Amino acid sequence: MTDVVVVESPAKAKTINKYLGEDFTVLASFGHVRDLPAKDGSVRPDEDFAMDWSSEDRGEKQVSAIAKAVKGAKRLFLATDPDREGEAISWHVQEMLRQKGALKGVEVHRITFNEITKRAVQYALEHPRDLDTPLIEAYLARRALDYLVGFTLSPVLWRKLPGSRSAGRVQSVALRLICEREAEIEAFKAREYWTVEGKFLTVNSAPFTARLTHLEGKKLDQFDLPDEASAMRARAAVEAGSFTVVNVEKKRVRRNPPPPFTTSTLQQESSRKLGFGAQQTMRLAQQLYEGVDMQGETVGLITYMRTDGVQMAREAMFAIRDHVKDAFGPDYVPAAPREYSSKAKNAQEAHEAVRPTDVRRTPEQVARFLSPEQRRLYELVWKRAVASQMQSAELDQTAVDIASGGTKLRATGSVIAFDGFLKLYREDVDDAVGDDEEGRTLPPMRQDDPSKLTAAQADQHFTQPPPRYSEASLVKKMEELGIGRPSTYASILQTLQDRDYVKLDKRRFMPEDRGRLVTTFLVSFFERYVDPHFTAGLEEQLDDISGGRADWRAVMRAFWDEFNAAVAATKDLTITEVIDALDEELGRHFFPTPADGGDPRACPNCHTGRLGLRLGRNGAFIGCSNYPECRYTRPLAVPGGEAEGEGGGLAGGHRELGVDPVSGQDVTLRRGPYGVYVQLGEGGTDAKGKPTKPRRTSLARGMDPETLTLERALALLSLPRVVGLHPESGDEITAAIGRFGPYVKMGSIFKSIDKDDDVLSIGINRAVSLLADAAARVRSLGPHPKDGEPVEVKKGRFGPFAQHAGFVASLPRDMTMEDITLDQAVALLAEKGKKLPPKGKKGAAKKAPAKKAAATDTEAAPKPKKVAAKKPAAAKKPAARKAAAKPAKVKA
Repeated sequence: MTDVVVVESPAKAKTINKYLGEDFTVLASFGHVRDLPAKDGSVRPDEDFAMDWSSEDRGEKQVSAIAKAVKGAKRLFLATDPDREGEAISWHVQEMLRQKGALKGVEVHRITFNEITKRAVQYALEHPRDLDTPLIEAYLARRALDYLVGFTLSPVLWRKLPGSRSAGRVQSVALRLICEREAEIEAFKAREYWTVEGKFLTVNSAPFTARLTHLEGKKLDQFDLPDEASAMRARAAVEAGSFTVVNVEKKRVRRNPPPPFTTSTLQQESSRKLGFGAQQTMRLAQQLYEGVDMQGETVGLITYMRTDGVQMAREAMFAIRDHVKDAFGPDYVPAAPREYSSKAKNAQEAHEAVRPTDVRRTPEQVARFLSPEQRRLYELVWKRAVASQMQSAELDQTAVDIASGGTKLRATGSVIAFDGFLKLYREDVDDAVGDDEEGRTLPPMRQDDPSKLTAAQADQHFTQPPPRYSEASLVKKMEELGIGRPSTYASILQTLQDRDYVKLDKRRFMPEDRGRLVTTFLVSFFERYVDPHFTAGLEEQLDDISGGRADWRAVMRAFWDEFNAAVAATKDLTITEVIDALDEELGRHFFPTPADGGDPRACPNCHTGRLGLRLGRNGAFIGCSNYPECRYTRPLAVPGGEAEGEGGGLAGGHRELGVDPVSGQDVTLRRGPYGVYVQLGEGGTDAKGKPTKPRRTSLARGMDPETLTLERALALLSLPRVVGLHPESGDEITAAIGRFGPYVKMGSIFKSIDKDDDVLSIGINRAVSLLADAAARVRSLGPHPKDGEPVEVKKGRFGPFAQHAGFVASLPRDMTMEDITLDQAVALLAEKGKKLPPKGKKGAAKKAPAKKAAATDTEAAPKPKKVAAKKPAAAKKPAARKAAAKPAKVKA
């Protein structure tokens, strides 16, 4: 008789099964096994927020497998993730098993572990507990809130603001932050100011630089030198002076290391240092947490990555201290372990910080078992955790004032006296050493020493607008405001992009016009529910529920009564009222004042009408007030939009660009299911009468459909283009656009080009540079002795492999790319070579993903589920998906 353990993922199940042996059966739930059906009535406020849960075929299949394993077992251990969602999954599994009558005579226990190691799993089994009811109730409240907001507010959007997608309790607040920042940038007016610096020599002829701080005895503020004339007068005053050192300040400051990572700080630092998005960071962290294959053993490398806590287990702290002492010496170990406290209000969700499960597994030791992205993230986590237990850094900061009468300048410098934790880890220079420039040392100076001026210069500056949010800064802002939870940020930001409300441009969020329209509508008519302070207050109530300090139904009733009344108040809202509100708020954005100072709203067609915002059944557009006499319209600037009248003027699905002078065929800009593309002609028939497709090419990322010209369209259609010949090998280098975007190619070597490069104009030097990086992943061993075809060894996603004529073979673990010889590769391919599948065949049998429910907020929603192939009708519309399964009504 074996005990049964249920975890979330099959990878985790496989690892834990090895730890526990034959006495246990470990099964995976594959995440959530049931959810609220995506249709009205799944949450019923009139019945005290009763909920209908239903499971699809996959969930039913997994729970049936668990029920079969539990039959005859003595104990069931629910070991899903140690957070609110994990607690909810365990509850769902237990409830479904109870409905099946599978738990009679079975002891049900809840266990959690913060790391997937044998020691942690065995300890958890020895210390089981019951399901955490307050945490489950907090999940129910959050899920019900998100459902009710989505399914109540989104239909209002669809009716009153055609072309919009949906609204969500947290996502709409995040969108508002992005839109309001953009409005600040548009309203910003740059202000000019000047600074003056002097270059000096000490009595020992050592150079240093100082900045003007006082003029004519008055301290200078930022804008006291507002123009060139005043700056020139100040520079002349410096040049006329005879300067002496009047003050020397020296002080030693300590910089303490930052705490180990929480979910949000990991996302922020990963974005800033590694360029990883929040979704990518969490995906990689999940892989490191669940374990990687290391010499035949699956090893979890980091602790659980969804956490608000910064504390570490004491044994982990002491292990890190021992490692620091051995690696860097006793001077780098503080007298006592560093204890960090969490600011999270909900202690039940404040788990241990993200750290390596074993500090002895250094990034260098595990690098060969990881992908490049996994290695970089693990190194970041490892260094941050180790640095958090290291000695503080000490810096000597010096400030020297030199003066001549009422003219005074200041020179500053900072030098690291003891690097401490900076030896291993630093955020950026500003975070590490404050406002002074690290490494800028000043020469020795004493009070009353003369200083000789060698040059003076005045520099012009302009104030800068607030920066657009990056993923890191938006996550930080949301955390500061207390909206959402760190574990949900990644999905929220992705949803905003998926719905075309925002786009990432140079790793900064820019609101699309669709997003600005939605935000303006919600702020105008539902201001309270997109107010960050209101949303933060609701998060505090949810924390109170999970802490057992509030009743979840009471919280729901208080919210619903007011929210439902606010929605009802918009019942008689007219489209005219909506248009007027949007037009007034967004007028400056859609109708900027032209350079000649003319009327931005004058109709260019009839010259008497006034341009304004209009709403059609497919969305918003700009139209003339003299309609129907004047039918002038133009689209909103929503590149990639879907509705008629949106997105580069693609009304009716395409736009004429001109005629190809060679073929005489029309060149058009069109939109397909995978984005915007250019097309030559309309196709035709071949010699056998079979239809042929016209030539098409997708637009490269960064290309604006609104401004695309015929010349650039023809250049796209002519791809691939020859960039030139490699200066060393003489091989031809080409540039083209493929399935995954623009790239350059030389022989069998491909390399994607950066978003700042233009596939139509990239030059030979840049292409050679890019290919040099890609070439490091390919090593030519020479011709095959039988057919003369090249034999190569390449770096792949799962390690290095040998390749010849369509056959590949993975290299043994003890063999590197640099060590393998041609003879060894030939023998390896003959013994273990596998034929590569034809291109395009690999994913042919994959099922199409089920449609997403458009009306729900993603904060607490599970991943989209796939519809079983045997029930194709269920994929026609969101409401029909759940009908394929047997709904189990549960009054929660």
